[in-house]
Amino acid sequence: MKIAQLSPLWESVPPQLYGGTERIVSYLTEELVRQGHEVTLFASGDSKTAADLKACCPRALRLHETGPVNRDAPMVLMQERALGAASGQYDIIHSHLDFLSFPMSRRAHAPVVTT
Repeated sequence: MKIAQLSPLWESVPPQLYGGTERIVSYLTEELVRQGHEVTLFASGDSKTAADLKACCPRALRLHETGPVNRDAPMVLMQERALGAASGQYDIIHSHLDFLSFPMSRRAHAPVVTT
């Protein structure tokens, strides 16, 4: 199965410090890869994974050069742009962005699960 995982960009996957959601995304992603699924992780560029990493920003937004970027809308827009038309190549998209991914889910070319 081809699976896209969308993780918050605030922290890397797995997180270096705080980041319960990012830790769960890491555990889930690595296990899906281990089971033979084709997984693409949309996360910050400093993330580490056995999946295909699509960096939506160079580093976790918490570590931004000008200080932490604490805005949800830019985070979702960066990921939506990265996912873009490629959403049709996945069997399912699993978003860990809470309600922020609802607008994207309407335009996706695959089923979207949000947790």
